[in-house]
Amino acid sequence: MSLKKKFLKSKPVCKVTFVLAKEQAKDAGNVKLVGEFNDWEIEATPMRRQKDGSFSVTLDLPTGREYQFRYLIDGEIWISDPESDKHAFSPFGDCENSVVMA
Repeated sequence: MSLKKKFLKSKPVCKVTFVLAKEQAKDAGNVKLVGEFNDWEIEATPMRRQKDGSFSVTLDLPTGREYQFRYLIDGEIWISDPESDKHAFSPFGDCENSVVMA
């Protein structure tokens, strides 16, 4: 799992690519990116399977903010990103959300 960021010079936007590695996705049929940037809507941001078996999606996020997120595999398994910028406790259980700083 990893985050790739590209800050745009022309406007206050950061292009963030979220990647769930093949090892984490295992035999997933689908993976969704769920977080504050899409109001935690499960179906809002599906990720695409790549040729190497990983899943990825790129979002344009306004800069100067932090966004909590998690990955949802096959509608059942929630995974945090250990390589995110930081982590925050989730108010829904004893898990941690990943955080990306744009």
